[in-house]
Amino acid sequence: MRWRILVLLFLARIGTGLQFQTLGSVGDDLIVAFGLDYGTIGLLIGLFMAPGLFLALPAGFLGGYTSDRMLAVAGLLALAVGGFVSGFATESWFVGLGRVLAGAGFLLINLYFTKMVADWFVGREIATAMSVLVTSWPIGIAMGQIGHAWLAQSFGWTAPFLAASTYCLSAAVCVFLFYRAPHVKKAAASARSIALSGKELRLIFCAGCAWGVYNAGYVVYLSFGPKILEAQGYTMLAAAGTISVASWLMIVSFALCGYIADRFGHRNTILAICMTSAVLSLFLLGVPGAGIASSVLFGLVGFAPAGVIMALAGEAMRPEQRAFGMGVFFTVYFSIMMAAPPIAGAVLDATGNIFAPIYFGMVLFAAVIPAVFAFRWLKSSDVSPPI
Repeated sequence: MRWRILVLLFLARIGTGLQFQTLGSVGDDLIVAFGLDYGTIGLLIGLFMAPGLFLALPAGFLGGYTSDRMLAVAGLLALAVGGFVSGFATESWFVGLGRVLAGAGFLLINLYFTKMVADWFVGREIATAMSVLVTSWPIGIAMGQIGHAWLAQSFGWTAPFLAASTYCLSAAVCVFLFYRAPHVKKAAASARSIALSGKELRLIFCAGCAWGVYNAGYVVYLSFGPKILEAQGYTMLAAAGTISVASWLMIVSFALCGYIADRFGHRNTILAICMTSAVLSLFLLGVPGAGIASSVLFGLVGFAPAGVIMALAGEAMRPEQRAFGMGVFFTVYFSIMMAAPPIAGAVLDATGNIFAPIYFGMVLFAAVIPAVFAFRWLKSSDVSPPI
C-alpha cells in the first residue's frame, strides 16, 4: 500500500516543478513584455518561495486540526490558482501575485507530502522513498524546460502557466480521491503535543540549511545555465534541452543513490562525492562543447543525494512533532530559496559576467557539506530524540 501511495504523491508533486519552471522558461518574454531586468526576474522566481517564510510554521500547526490529505489538496489548488493568475496577468505585479499564491501551495505540498512519506516509510526504506518523492520536482522542471519553451514559442508566454495549472488541478482531484493515511497516523495524531527540544531545533536548522542551499544551487543552475550555453552559440531550445538532460537523469540517480545509502550506509562519503561533482559540473558549463558532459555529470552524480539530505528532516524530530517540525524545517529552507535567485540575478546585473551566477551556485553546493556534517555531529553528541 505504501508504494502505491508514494506513486500517487510522486505524480501529484510533478506539478510543483511544472509550475515553478514557468517563470524561468518565459523570463526573457517577460523582460520584453513588461520592461524588466534580470534582477526583477530573479525576484519573481524567488517570490515562489516567499510564502514559506511566513506560512511554514502556521501550516505546521494546522496539521493538528486538519487532515494531511485536505491540506495537500489545498496546496495543489493554490498552486493551480496562482498559475492562472500569472497566466492572465496584464502587469508585472500581477505575475508576482500569482507566484506568491502558487508559492503558498508549494509550501503546503512540500510540507505535507514530506510528512506523508515520513509517516508511511520512517524506519524502513526512508532514504529510498524520499529520493523517489523529490525526483518529482526535477521531472516536473525537465518537462517544463522542454514543454514550456515550446508552448511559449507556439502560443505565447501565458500558455506555460495555464498548462501547469491544469496539471495541478487534476492532481488535486486525484489526491483527494485516492490518498489514504497510514494506520499509525491516528495514534500519533492523538498523542499529546510536546514542544521541540533545543537539540531537535538545532538538528532541524542544520537539515533545513542543507536542503535549502542544495535546492538553491539547482535553481541557479536551471535559471542561468541555459544562458551560458546560449552565449556559446546554442539556440534557446537546444540550451534548454541540454540543461534538461540533468533533470531527466535524476529519475534514475535519485532512487539509486537513496537505495545505496539505505543498503550500504556511508552517507557522508556519498554526500562529499556528489557535492564535489556538482561543483565540477557547474564549472564545466563554461567550457565550450562540454554542455552535455556537464549536464550528465550533474544529473547522474552531482544532484543525486536528494533523498539522503531530505531524510535528515525525518531523523531530526519525534513523530508526534513531525508536522510542526516540518514547519520549522521549511521556514529555513524557504528563507534560503527566496534569497538565492535575486542574489544571482543581481550579481549578473552588477558584473555583466554571464558566468557570475554560476560561481554563486558552486558556493551554494559546496555549503551543503558543512551543514550535513554539523547535523551528524549534533545528532551523535548526545542521546538522539526517539524516532
